[in-house]
Amino acid sequence: MLTFNHSRKISASVEEVFAAISSPERLARWWGPAGFTNTFDLCEFRTGGRWSFVMHGPDGRDYPNENVFEEIEAPGKVVVKHVSQPHYRLTIKLTPDGTGTAVSWTQVFENPDIDREKLERIVGNANEENLDRLTDEVLNNPSGK
Repeated sequence: MLTFNHSRKISASVEEVFAAISSPERLARWWGPAGFTNTFDLCEFRTGGRWSFVMHGPDGRDYPNENVFEEIEAPGKVVVKHVSQPHYRLTIKLTPDGTGTAVSWTQVFENPDIDREKLERIVGNANEENLDRLTDEVLNNPSGK
């Protein structure tokens, strides 16, 4: 297994950060690396709910994604199981931290034969960009509209 850990402090409450994750409209705006957009086919934000969408890359390519929300503990934890390739489990934890929220982002890839170097080049930057976009959504769109 290959694990990537990222974290971010966002100057907003746990509830405000969770709202940007739990709302399909808001999630569609920030999910993915910089330059990507999303078309959600289904987003059942509940434990066991399906999340099916297409990420549209800045290069014009489309990337279909199939997920299951394995666990949701509002407002502190969301676990997403990526059931399309490559298989991984993403755990997002939100913890109060002084004047804001500490976001812990842990992504575990299941395939032990995966090309570690290639994945590190892609996932490391992509996860940081994803957290940048989450931060932007929370701070610059607090009402969610």
